Amino acid sequence: MQLSFFGAAQMVTGSNYLLSTKNHNIVIDCGMFQGNQETEKLNYKEFPYDPASIDILILTHAHIDHSGRIPRMVKEGFRGKIISTKATYDLCGVMLLDSAKIQEYDAEWENKKRKRRGEPSIEPLYTVEDAEHSLKYFEPHLYEQKIDINGEISIRFKDAGHILGSSILELWITEDETTTKLVFSGDLGMPDRPIIRDPQYIDEADYLVIESTYGDKDHPPMKESTEKLIEIINETAKRGGTVLIPSFAVGRTQELIYELNRYYEYNDIKPHMEIPIYIDSPMAINATEVFQNNSGTFDQETTDLILKGDNPFTFNNLNYVRTVEESMALNEADFPKVIISASGMATAGRIRHHLKHNLWNPKNSLVFVGYQAEGSLGRILLDGAKEVKLLGEDIHVGLQIYDLEGFSAHADRTFMLNWIDKIEKKPKKVFIVHGEKETAKAFSKQIEERFGLKTIIPKLGNSYKIAIDTIEVEKGITIEPEILREDIAKELQNVYEQFNSLMNRSNGLFDEELLENNYNLLKNRLLDLQSQLMDINILIGK
Repeated sequence: MQLSFFGAAQMVTGSNYLLSTKNHNIVIDCGMFQGNQETEKLNYKEFPYDPASIDILILTHAHIDHSGRIPRMVKEGFRGKIISTKATYDLCGVMLLDSAKIQEYDAEWENKKRKRRGEPSIEPLYTVEDAEHSLKYFEPHLYEQKIDINGEISIRFKDAGHILGSSILELWITEDETTTKLVFSGDLGMPDRPIIRDPQYIDEADYLVIESTYGDKDHPPMKESTEKLIEIINETAKRGGTVLIPSFAVGRTQELIYELNRYYEYNDIKPHMEIPIYIDSPMAINATEVFQNNSGTFDQETTDLILKGDNPFTFNNLNYVRTVEESMALNEADFPKVIISASGMATAGRIRHHLKHNLWNPKNSLVFVGYQAEGSLGRILLDGAKEVKLLGEDIHVGLQIYDLEGFSAHADRTFMLNWIDKIEKKPKKVFIVHGEKETAKAFSKQIEERFGLKTIIPKLGNSYKIAIDTIEVEKGITIEPEILREDIAKELQNVYEQFNSLMNRSNGLFDEELLENNYNLLKNRLLDLQSQLMDINILIGK
């Protein structure tokens, strides 16, 4: 088989991998290139493979740099399955449609300029109709369910702890009666983060493809960054200013809401210190609704809050802004406030309008809470620019700028190395992707020195032949009953009794057919019941 890297090779954005076997072509992620104009031009190049020849597309998570070119791939002939977690599918229903609207708007804007210059018009990368059409090819699954694709390919999603629905992909390929296991880390998150669960570990891999966004540094504790954020908000409010937070609409915004909810709801805050918080991003608002509909994937702390009746996505001074008119009014108001708005790197969206109106004012503060790619407006501002061009105007930079890396949804160097350390059967080779050149080199060196593993930093377009290797078949799967609400406990008990009956009939050992069929069906039902329980609780919460 052959593994080719057509994205996220010596760069942070645009994940896209092609795995070619004797009988199948599999694409892992189909991301959009982001960051600056030169990088974004790659989105308009032809795919390095024929989309119609692809049998399966496997999606690790919904962020646009992993999913953003799926509508274009379908537009150009892909008719296979798009396999993802359920939450990833739900989020793509929000994010791909939003991306399509941006493509249509950008094309319309460009065509107005082209018409004045007497140049031919261009087509958008894809349309809303294309995005809607692509959603029909999704086949959502749950974590931990081993999915047999066709007898030769099996996959399993494990929780990557990066955003809702994000996954580590375990991929088994059988050729010539032997099996090779590849693992794609996707984007790994940090442990002890709000809302979502910690990243899971894997037991073994023949080949590993791992991200390296922060492969050369460690993050400060999130608690420290949260306390600093509250301090920035209060200090900015005292001088009558506005706090601007460019935030990724999916993941980061919901974490910020959670942390602010915990501060304002569970501390004795004087009324005049309850600064209005505005979420000014329709996509972030829609994504937050998706979060609430997938509460069965939340971590234990968030689950306990919901079971106590607290919806962590609402509190008194939190306001959701949907319309353009409401957004514009925020820049007319002169009272202290916090505006959280997409995009996270300030490359698009409503945040650019807020920056235009607020960058010059020394009363204000700008807080970055995520990675800023090289060439992005966010990176330019972090690097100390005194003037930037925004929406056709030169804007002086006079406000206070902060970088709170503790909010990052990407794993840092220490956690990624510990994650590799937990792999009992280490991979023969490790491919380092999704990081800037020097960062990837530093991470590669750390892996080789600590584990003695062979690493490769692929360049864009590189292909590698993957040797066939045999791995042991998984055994010894067990499951414990869950204590659920009375309204579904009877159904759960019935399913669990069926499961025990099957175990007894097989003397506690699963043959291959039972493992691949009955067990997965029962486990799928158990997980679905757990999800229903959490949905009920969040709906009846305050």
